[in-house]
Amino acid sequence: MMVKPYKIPESVLVVIYSDALDVLLMERAGNPGFWQSVTGSRASPEESLLETAIREVGEETGIRVIPPDDGQANSGNEVSVDHLHDWRMTNRYEIYPAWRYRYAPGVTMNTEHVFALRVPGDIPVRLEPREHLRHIWLPYQEAATRCFSTSNAAAILQLPERVRAV
Repeated sequence: MMVKPYKIPESVLVVIYSDALDVLLMERAGNPGFWQSVTGSRASPEESLLETAIREVGEETGIRVIPPDDGQANSGNEVSVDHLHDWRMTNRYEIYPAWRYRYAPGVTMNTEHVFALRVPGDIPVRLEPREHLRHIWLPYQEAATRCFSTSNAAAILQLPERVRAV
């Protein structure tokens, strides 16, 4: 039997938003009522944070983040990596006790790196059913109030300021 490796206590948070500043939230399958943006840990120490963000967006939403002008036909669920921005912002927080078994013994803290991805408002979303039950697009202020994670809510509330700066 193959032993599943411990999760790396370094993750990404990717706030997906439209030009209208509507934010995509997903309800966690294991915790109904817990709404969040895309989140996920590095798959390996060698995986860059950008690669982690791209992988997690694809796994959780079906949205493909592709190289700019790669010549491929857009299937409607693709956006250029130029629309993915590393906010160079980190949050450090305590891992919920119920989820610590996923990490090496003694690991209690996680470092989260914040990204944002601008997408067309009508982009198709395909959830990973083992991770999320349903999704919703909400105006950013309302989305922030729906998040169970305070760092997720705080990032969403920064959208107007961050979008103007890009």
